[in-house]
Amino acid sequence: MTTLPHDAIILGSGNQSLIYSPQVRSELDSLCQVTVEHCTATQIPDHAAALAGVRFLFSSWGAPRLDAATLAFFPKLEAVFYGAGSIKGVATDDFWARDIPICSAWAANAVPVAEFTFAQIILALKQVLQMPAHMRAARASVRPEHFVAGGAFGTTVGLVSLGQIGRRVAQMLRQLDVKVLVYDPFCSAADAASLGVTLVSLPELFARSRVVSLHAPSLPETRGMITGELLASIPPGGSFINTARGAIVREDEMIAVLRSRPDLSAILDVVDPEPAVPESPFYDLPNVFLTPHVAGSSGGECARMGLYMVQECRRYLSGQPLLWNVTRQAFARMA
Repeated sequence: MTTLPHDAIILGSGNQSLIYSPQVRSELDSLCQVTVEHCTATQIPDHAAALAGVRFLFSSWGAPRLDAATLAFFPKLEAVFYGAGSIKGVATDDFWARDIPICSAWAANAVPVAEFTFAQIILALKQVLQMPAHMRAARASVRPEHFVAGGAFGTTVGLVSLGQIGRRVAQMLRQLDVKVLVYDPFCSAADAASLGVTLVSLPELFARSRVVSLHAPSLPETRGMITGELLASIPPGGSFINTARGAIVREDEMIAVLRSRPDLSAILDVVDPEPAVPESPFYDLPNVFLTPHVAGSSGGECARMGLYMVQECRRYLSGQPLLWNVTRQAFARMA
């Protein structure tokens, strides 16, 4: 009988059932012997004996920081499979010094974000999101003068950053008769051409796009990158979508623009701080469509992240190249 390699899942019990669903666990159990589960970061010392033989660490939201103190409990650790997106709260200098591969389900989490964004783009091009407030106010079916003839045909959509999410959105937009502009200093002309998008400067993107969707990572150099001046340059009847991070936008300037330009709309799945404080104008502005950070994986979508990590472990065990390994260089540029 073949002995399965040991692994551990460091999760709160609530997340485990979502990310490592029964179907995903069935696949995981065919690869590894789960020695510790329903374990939180604070409970790690209670399982020291079992963790001493662990080769693979499966985790997700609520995972411990992999600093020297935590890593000391995993002397045989070979690989980490993180069933969620950003690993900023997990990877440390101590971890990188161990030269252990870490795989993230960021590509799996990009799927629902791209789907959410694509849906919002279509609604924004029709100006659907702005209509209910006006209809409620008039108690009738009205089309205010500032509504521009809606629809996708012949319009322009701008994508800020062409990472995993932006790339997926660009591919989805091929279904529409729209021109797609992209601002991404790391994207080559050849790569842009392969996706059928046009690289432009950030000011040109805002000035030409009926809908602008933000997908940049939140880094020191991107903080406050989206200014009120850029937002004010969006054409009449335009919309701005943010599913990235609130800190990338100068929100006080955005609020001023939205107050002076009722023809514009903002679809905000993320704000800064999050959630918005009770006195935030975002709750009152009729041209703001606010959602509580739901674009990413939720409910049944979470199992996709766990499945990606189990499949990655299968590749590791069979000696195949890893698809979702995050290098230290890539880590520096990720959200």
